[in-house]
Amino acid sequence: MLAAASGLFLVTPGPAVAAPAVSHAQLPTMSAEPNGVQAPFAELADGNTGAVRWSRQPNTRTPMGSITKVMTALVVLEAGNLDRAITVPQAIIAYDRKYDGSTAGLVPGEILTARQLLYAMMLPSGCDAAYTLAEAYGPGQAAFIAEMNATAARLGLANTHFTDPSGLPAPTGHATYSTPADLVKLGMHAMAQTYHQPAGPANRDHVWRTTNLLLRDYPGTVGIKTGSTDAAGTCLLFETVRAGQPLLGVVLHSSPTSDAVAESDARHMLDWGFGPILSLIPIP
Repeated sequence: MLAAASGLFLVTPGPAVAAPAVSHAQLPTMSAEPNGVQAPFAELADGNTGAVRWSRQPNTRTPMGSITKVMTALVVLEAGNLDRAITVPQAIIAYDRKYDGSTAGLVPGEILTARQLLYAMMLPSGCDAAYTLAEAYGPGQAAFIAEMNATAARLGLANTHFTDPSGLPAPTGHATYSTPADLVKLGMHAMAQTYHQPAGPANRDHVWRTTNLLLRDYPGTVGIKTGSTDAAGTCLLFETVRAGQPLLGVVLHSSPTSDAVAESDARHMLDWGFGPILSLIPIP
């Protein structure tokens, strides 16, 4: 969410050299759609233009779990003042226990900047960090959630609605929802990376690693966010860049519980999207 990648090609003057011809026989045949995608809701788009390359039920409303945190981060980033000091509230304990949410290991009373809390929210998918940011920037949960929905409306996400800053089932599993088409639009704003937050005068040492398996396993991947709840299943909003071409996509409810299935769905979509010509270009 907090970093971007771009491709740059340099051309230096020199003798004219004819480019080697590539015959059509050398290129693999591109199928009409990616094979092996289990997710019932998915979309893949050009990361530069947003033009849709392939989709499945792109406008069907469905829960997306912690992909919600991409909007939470966007609201905070647009509000600014990322170096402000924020005290982790006592209420995160009851919040995490009520919904059994994933955490960044924050402890009430420790103080971190908004920037540090963004990493804590986006990498290990800390619901405690999302709650803390919402409480500070609302101020309060209700005001912050209202701003999330106002931002969705401003971005033209007509089929998206939020009731919680983490995407937890508050009050129900289907209360927060979006669509593949809306999430691809939202994903144009999002990136992710690994971050180590050393101990400071008022906070503990934390190491936050991304929950996105695709970042580790698929060359060129630069983000964005995983998500899962009982209602949402396993979800993944992703962006990958190869040979200067970004592709951005989302899969929703790939599996009831398996992050590996969501990663596999994304792989199938990316392999399809980057072929056939880009498959011949070696990855540095």
